[in-house]
Amino acid sequence: MADTRQMIVAVTGASGGPYALRLIDCLERAGVAVHLVVSPHGRRLLAEECDIQQLDVETLLGRPAERVTLYDYRDVGCRLASGSFLTDGMVICPCSSNTLGAVASGAGDNLVVRAAHVTLKEARRLVLVHREMPLSGIDLENMLRLQRAGAIICPAVPGFYLRPQTVTDLVDFVVGRVLDLLHVPHELHVRWDQP
Repeated sequence: MADTRQMIVAVTGASGGPYALRLIDCLERAGVAVHLVVSPHGRRLLAEECDIQQLDVETLLGRPAERVTLYDYRDVGCRLASGSFLTDGMVICPCSSNTLGAVASGAGDNLVVRAAHVTLKEARRLVLVHREMPLSGIDLENMLRLQRAGAIICPAVPGFYLRPQTVTDLVDFVVGRVLDLLHVPHELHVRWDQP
């Protein structure tokens, strides 16, 4: 059964392009309408890690996907920047420390940060998949500030108790956990089934 939810996905710098692509694919296949924003550093990340030179939906997913809409990172006046546009939440994946800090500070000079602020002020689910290490005290304070504001900090930390055999297994573990946080059904192998 197709989902009728609306989810914002933002791709920023750091590292973790495969996480972003798998997440977008899984959301779209679950029937979720994906509103996608890619920062300039996110574009570079996708080019360097995933060989994606042209940013369009078909290139990102390797197939047509009518439920994915791409937005201009600079368009802070579009519908994603308004609380009156109803969404079910937002994921920033991967989330750089720079983006983490911008969201925590209340800056709103681009669509990623503005949409994140709208998501928080409307008390909708905001998941930040942070992918940098080690963490500075500033990163930790920003994480705590965002968690207190209602965000979920979900570092891209794969588990090994399911005995991953491939990089895809590691990616799927993180993406599966994010999908769980969004309450989106999936069939990725992330469950601890032992008693």
